[in-house]
Amino acid sequence: MAKKALITGITGQDGSYLSEFLLKKGYKVFGLVRRVALEDEVHRLWRLRSIRNKINLLAASLESYASIVKIIQKIKPNEIYHLGAQSFVDYSFKDEFSTLNTNINGTHYLLSAIKEFSPKTKFYFAGSSEMFGKVKETPQNENTPFHPRSAYGISKVTGYDLTRNYREAYGLFCCTGILFNHESPRRGFEFVTRKISHSAAKIKLGLQRELKLGNLNALRDWGHAKDYVEAMWLMLQQRKPDDFVIGTGKQYSVKDFAKIAFSIVGLNYKKYIKIDKNLFRPAEVTTLLANPSKAKKTLKWRQKISFKQLVKEMVESDIKSVKRSGY
Repeated sequence: MAKKALITGITGQDGSYLSEFLLKKGYKVFGLVRRVALEDEVHRLWRLRSIRNKINLLAASLESYASIVKIIQKIKPNEIYHLGAQSFVDYSFKDEFSTLNTNINGTHYLLSAIKEFSPKTKFYFAGSSEMFGKVKETPQNENTPFHPRSAYGISKVTGYDLTRNYREAYGLFCCTGILFNHESPRRGFEFVTRKISHSAAKIKLGLQRELKLGNLNALRDWGHAKDYVEAMWLMLQQRKPDDFVIGTGKQYSVKDFAKIAFSIVGLNYKKYIKIDKNLFRPAEVTTLLANPSKAKKTLKWRQKISFKQLVKEMVESDIKSVKRSGY
C-alpha cells in the first residue's frame, strides 16, 4: 500500500517540489490549503499545475485545531511535512501578531493532533537559518545557540522547541530541518533573490529601468529548493528522529547574486541597482553559513545544484516568463 503524506504549505515553493519528489517515490500526496486557494486555482495553485490531478487538496486552516484534527483523523498520514507559515521575514516586522499566531499555533495544533489521534505519524517541521539570527559562531551547526532577530525567526525557534518537546515528552517521531536559504524559479516575488532575477530579466527586455535593494553586503548560504526537499524526506526515513542543519557550506552576498544575475543577461549590475535605506531590516542578520556535516554523514545528503546554476536557472526562467506575460 502506498505511503500517505500530508503537506502544509503545499502551494509554496518547497511544497510544490516536495509533492513532485514524493509522487515519484510512489506516495499518495495530500495538501492542506486555505479554501480561497481552491476557489482561485489559476493564481494560487500555479506551482502545482503540472501535478494538480495527481494530488489531493483539502481545505483547512492552520489557525483552526478542529479542522486539522478532522483531516488527520480522516487520512491517518504516514508522514506530515509542516511547511506552511508566514515565511517572509520582512513582513514579519510589519505584522508580528499574525506571524506569531499562525506560525506557532499551527505547529502546536499539528503536534497535538498527531499525539492524540495519529501517534505513529512521522512529523517534519520546517525550521530556518533565521533562528540563528545574530550568530554566536560561524559556521552554524545543530548546537549553535539561537538568537533570532525577527518575529519570523522567533516563531521558528518556538516551533523547533515544540517539536523537540513532543519528541522527548511523548516519544513521537518529530524532526526539525534547519534549512538555510534555498531558492528556485518558483520563489515568491517578495524574496530578494527572485526580485533580482525578475528585475534583471525586465531591465534586459526594456520593461524596467532600475532595481532598488537594501543591504547588498548581507551574506547567505544559498542552495536550490529541489535539493532541499530531498533532505526533508531523508530525515523521516531514519531509524530515530533528530534535527539537522541543511545548507551548502558556501557563502555569497546579495551583491554576488545580483552581479551574476545581471551578467547572465549581459548587463553590469552597478548601472541599475539603487540602494534604498527603507529596505534595510530594523534588525539585520548580516551573515549566515551552514555546517551541514551531520546531514552529509547521517542522511548521506549532498547539494547537487551549484549557486551559479541556481542563479542562471532563475534568470533564464524569468526571461521566458516576462517575454510570455509582458511583466
